[in-house]
Amino acid sequence: MVDVLLGLQWGDEGKGKIVDYLAGNYDIIARFQGGPNAGHTLYVNGNKVVLRTIPSGVFHVHCLNLIGNGVVIDPVSLMGEIEQLVTLIPDVKDRLFISHRAHLILPTHRALDAASEAAKGVDKIGSTLKGIGPAYMDKTGRNGLRTGDILSRDFRSKYEKLAQKHRQMLNQYAQIVNWEEWEQPFFEACEYLASLKIVNSEYWLDAHLNNGKRVLAEGAQGSMLDIDYGTYPFVTSSNTTAAGVCSGLGIPPSRIGEVYGITKAYCTRVGSGPFPTELDDEFGEELRKVGNEFGAVTGRSRRCGWIDLVALRYAVMLSGVTRLIITKADVLDNFNPVKAAISYIADGEETKELPFDLCDKVIKPVYETFAGWGKPISTCTTYEETPQVFKDYCHFVEQYLGTKIVFISNGTGRDQLLTIS
Repeated sequence: MVDVLLGLQWGDEGKGKIVDYLAGNYDIIARFQGGPNAGHTLYVNGNKVVLRTIPSGVFHVHCLNLIGNGVVIDPVSLMGEIEQLVTLIPDVKDRLFISHRAHLILPTHRALDAASEAAKGVDKIGSTLKGIGPAYMDKTGRNGLRTGDILSRDFRSKYEKLAQKHRQMLNQYAQIVNWEEWEQPFFEACEYLASLKIVNSEYWLDAHLNNGKRVLAEGAQGSMLDIDYGTYPFVTSSNTTAAGVCSGLGIPPSRIGEVYGITKAYCTRVGSGPFPTELDDEFGEELRKVGNEFGAVTGRSRRCGWIDLVALRYAVMLSGVTRLIITKADVLDNFNPVKAAISYIADGEETKELPFDLCDKVIKPVYETFAGWGKPISTCTTYEETPQVFKDYCHFVEQYLGTKIVFISNGTGRDQLLTIS
């Protein structure tokens, strides 16, 4: 079976640490969507490691790691990531596999991303400018280049054909991006990728599953950034819910087993877009400071607010989450009270459903209020040691969402994870 792990908010939920923890129970960790805009942070032997494209199972010597067809790859970024990891994990290349069908991010994709975002002015969507959106646009527009194309004799001509199209598109923008200087590193990185294990991943996965191997599908970004079900148009360019696993890895729905959903004990968002529970005050600033809420890849400060159970229940519903994981609960140790949004007042009417367009409505959250923990849960080694008020908070979240909490992260350390039986 293929179990799934994904974020339930706007990304940055702490997926990397959880995948790293769970990886001991799996033979293969597979990324199924997203690109190098996603940064999964791990703390290994006191070292902070940020994985952008490589699955988070690389630190487990028994794990194979697959970059699936639903991912878009920047060859330069991936090469740099691998070379950094080699110093920590000498056999990383031996355990890394890449789908033939994963699309490539070209230098001109990055240029289009930058020029397009600049042209939007105040209507910017908050792109990370990594070329993700334009690469996915070429994929759906049937123009893209795939990893398997690197092995083709006429790869250069295919590249030139697509780059010429991009150059014509760039002419319509006022901003000039000197993307030409990115070309040589791109081709050098493509040669590097050609030396790696590029496979027909759908057959590769099927064979391993038929041999009884356990697979964990690792999502990037978060459910509220899903291209179909997120806060459109302030979303990413791929399907970040469990539905994206089948198309992003080439497996049938019948292969899906458990679905792990991850949420912070509060809420964050990077870039533009609606955020009903955002705290634009000293509480929001304190959350940002205590939670170290700055992007792992971009370094951008994250917007912070109370947990949004309305949006969370929506995300749980969409992916059929069977096991809930709460991260960064320790960040709230010194907050009193602690709040959770349980409904919205949308254009004067109360609702527990996520509106079709959060951008087009005046949203006021209705909160349930809890007393502070009264004791730092960061010092607890078991769930039983946590204060009763914290247990009451967890029980309320479970009841509201209709799914069980199985883990609570109470610190950055790999061993700071409380299990709820």
